[in-house]
Amino acid sequence: MDDVTTRIIELIAKSKSIPVDSITPESTFDELQIDSLDKINLTFEVEDIFSIEIPDDSLNSLRTVADVVDGVNSLLAAKTQPQH
Repeated sequence: MDDVTTRIIELIAKSKSIPVDSITPESTFDELQIDSLDKINLTFEVEDIFSIEIPDDSLNSLRTVADVVDGVNSLLAAKTQPQH
C-alpha cells in the first residue's frame, strides 16, 4: 500500500476506533459507519495532513476509501504541476 492509502486508513481507524487491518481501499463508508459528519471531519483532517483543499462538491461522490485516496492523489499531482 502506498503512503497516501496507509495514512488515510490509519486516520479512519483512529477516528472510528476500529482496527487498521479491518479497513481496505475497497471498504465503503457505509461498511465503516462513516456518516456525513464523519466525512466532513475526515475531509478537514486529510486537507491538513496533505496540505490540499478538497472541493466541497466532491464530498458527495466519496463512497469508499479508494475514492478518498484517488481524490487526494489527483489533488497532490495537480499541486505539483507547474503553474503557467
